Amino acid sequence: MRVNVRSRWRAVPFVAGAAALAIVATGCGSDNKKSSSSGGGGKTIALLLPENTTARYESSDHPLFEKNVKALCPDCKLLYSNATQDAAKQQQQAEAALAQGANVLVLDPVDGAAAAAIVNQANAKKVPVISYDRLLLNSKPDYYVEFNSPSVGKLQAQALVDKLKADKKSGSIVMINGDPADNNAKLFKAGAHSVIDKSGLKVGKEYDTPGWTAAKAQTEMDQAIASLGKNGFVGVYAANDGTGGGAIAAMKGAGIDPSTRPTTGQDAELAGIQRVLTGEQYMTIYKPIIPLSKKAAEWAVALAQGKTPTGENTKENNGKVDIPTFKIPVQAVTADKVKSTVVADKYWKASEICTGKYAAACTKYGIQ
Repeated sequence: MRVNVRSRWRAVPFVAGAAALAIVATGCGSDNKKSSSSGGGGKTIALLLPENTTARYESSDHPLFEKNVKALCPDCKLLYSNATQDAAKQQQQAEAALAQGANVLVLDPVDGAAAAAIVNQANAKKVPVISYDRLLLNSKPDYYVEFNSPSVGKLQAQALVDKLKADKKSGSIVMINGDPADNNAKLFKAGAHSVIDKSGLKVGKEYDTPGWTAAKAQTEMDQAIASLGKNGFVGVYAANDGTGGGAIAAMKGAGIDPSTRPTTGQDAELAGIQRVLTGEQYMTIYKPIIPLSKKAAEWAVALAQGKTPTGENTKENNGKVDIPTFKIPVQAVTADKVKSTVVADKYWKASEICTGKYAAACTKYGIQ
């Protein structure tokens, strides 16, 4: 199963146009393109995102960051690249951005450890680096904007454990974790285990999912069902909505009603929210990307202009230095909380959620 990435931000279509920022091509090479932003004398900011399998990067992070940069600095030029889950490709993209005169790198790494080489190259050129969403390890980035990653796995696991206990269910669960190359995935996994391991539930099968792909998660869940049996597990810890969707597809394929096996998720993707409302998926984690992208843009523009960013609320150690950090809390979202979170924040419009077969569920939960 592949997540259908549908942008909510109509001003940034996925086909590059005269007034739009060019989107990375899927082939090899640097894939860096300059935007057609107004003015030619501004500073240059490069945004380097890790992958496009998870819907949020193209539908939210990229267009929001662009919008915020242009609002703060109309004359700034923006370079955008998506590494499509390829660390070597991201290295090439970063080198190309530096060669094109980037004054700041905003880097969400495919592999937090491997990307230390990118940070070292930027340091050598005295180009500031903002670690975005995922921590850049064993290097010296200048700033870090992130969600409270360790709490994500805890919230997911606690929601799953509480639901199973409320339903008087015990036994084994299946764990489908994220990409082991992603430092955040390791934090989610550790947070989840800190709850599950003392819950009385057993982990019947556990997988790490390279690339965070729904297709791989579906294969993993197929294997778990074959090993444990259709009745050999009571719930699924899935690290994000894509892997959760893959697990749910596998259950449906095996003739299992997914509403009887609570499944977690993360990112509040449109498909994930719709599954939560219909009961196919039990919960997701809402990560407010609007303030994340706003702070990243604010800091990037300040650094490009030679100013010192402000507003850090903690520090994060990456194995080498303590990085000034802006950390944003996350929220667990079940069906009864969709209206008060993603709809209230205008992250998704009711008209986008409540299409076709989802209209009845929206009516049930007062979403209009």
